[in-house]
Amino acid sequence: MTPPINCRTIMLDFAASSGLSDASREPRRYLWTDAFAVCNYLELFRQSGEHMFLDLALQLVDQVHQTLGQHRRDGGRSGWLSGLDEPQARLHPTRGGLRIGKPLDERQPGEPPDAAREWDQDGQYFHYLTKWMHALYCVSRETGNDIYLQWALELAKTAHRAFTYTTSAVGPRRMYWKMSIDLSRPLVDSMGQHDPLDGLITYLQLDGVANQKTDLPEGLDLGREIADMRAMCAGLHCATGDSLGIGGLLTDAFKLVQMIDTRHLQESARLAALLDDIEYSLRAFVTQNPLSLPAEYRLAFRELGLTIGLHAIRRMRNRIAQNPGNFNGAEQLIALLNGLTSFRHVHTFIEDFWQQPEHRATENWRLHADINNVMLATTLAPDGYLQL
Repeated sequence: MTPPINCRTIMLDFAASSGLSDASREPRRYLWTDAFAVCNYLELFRQSGEHMFLDLALQLVDQVHQTLGQHRRDGGRSGWLSGLDEPQARLHPTRGGLRIGKPLDERQPGEPPDAAREWDQDGQYFHYLTKWMHALYCVSRETGNDIYLQWALELAKTAHRAFTYTTSAVGPRRMYWKMSIDLSRPLVDSMGQHDPLDGLITYLQLDGVANQKTDLPEGLDLGREIADMRAMCAGLHCATGDSLGIGGLLTDAFKLVQMIDTRHLQESARLAALLDDIEYSLRAFVTQNPLSLPAEYRLAFRELGLTIGLHAIRRMRNRIAQNPGNFNGAEQLIALLNGLTSFRHVHTFIEDFWQQPEHRATENWRLHADINNVMLATTLAPDGYLQL
C-alpha cells in the first residue's frame, strides 16, 4: 500500500528537485510556487521545531531574490532588475520587482501579442508580487527580523508605482495585468478582476505591522497606495466561477477577519459583501461541475487553491464567534459563513482526489508538478499560508 502523502514529504522532495537543497541542480524558481513554499516551510518549522525547515524558507527567499530579482540569462541584459549595484541590490533585492519565472523570455517591444504564447512568457504579475509580499511578511513574523518586512514594503511601493496608472489627472486609477521584466511597459493592458482587492488587503496587512515598528526606513508608509486601492475597489464585484479565484477571495476574506479582529479595521461591510460574492461564486462553480472531469483534463493547482481557501471558512466563523464585539453585524457574518459550510464537500472531494497517486500520474499533473505539489502541501498544512 502506498503511504499517505504529507506536507513534509512533498516539501522535502520539492527542495531537492527544484535545486534548493541539491546544489547539483540548476535552481528552478517560479514566484507563485515559491511564495507558497516559503509559507509551507515556516509551518513545518512551527509544527516540528526542526530548524532545517526554517533554513529552507530563508534559503528559498535568498534564491528567489538572486534568480527572479535579476534579468534572465537569455534576455540580453544582466544584473538586478532595480539597476542597483551589487552591494545595494543585496540590501534592497525587491526594489525592481521580481520576475514571474516563465520558461520563455518576455514579448519584445514591437512584437505582436500572441494570447496563447503570452502565458509562457516572462514578465511581472501584480498578483504574484502580492503573494511574495505575504511570504516575506510571514518570514518577518516568524523570525522577528524586520528586514523581510522592509523588503515586502519596498516591493509594494515598486509594484504600485509600476502597475497602477490614470488616463487623466482626474480619472480613476486602473491597473495593468502584466508588466515587462523591467517594469517599463505593460505587456497586458487589461486589469485583473481581483488585483485591486488583493492589493488593498495586502497593503493593509503590511502597513498595519509597519506602523508598529520604529526601526524601518522612512518613506515606506503605504497610506497613499491604500487610498488608491480603496478607490479602485469601490463598487467592485468579485464574483467568479474560477476555482483559483474563489480560493483567493476566501483567503482575502480571512485576512480581513483577522485584521478586523486584532487591528480593529472598520471593514466589516466590505467583508460581508465579499462573503456574498464568494457564496454566489461557489454556487456557480458547483453548477458548472468541473470536478466531474477526468484528472487529465483538470488543472490541479487551481482546484487546490480553492481548497486552501475553503479551509478558511471554519477559521473565520470561529474567530467572529469568539470575538463578536469586534465585528459590526457579527450575526450576519456568521450566518453568511454558516451558509458557506455547505460547500465543505467540495473541499473534501478535491483534496481526496489529488491525494490519490493515480491522479498525480497524468501528463497534465507532471506538466505543472512544482506548483501542483506545493499547493497540495499547503492544503495539507494550510495555517502557514492562512494565518497572519
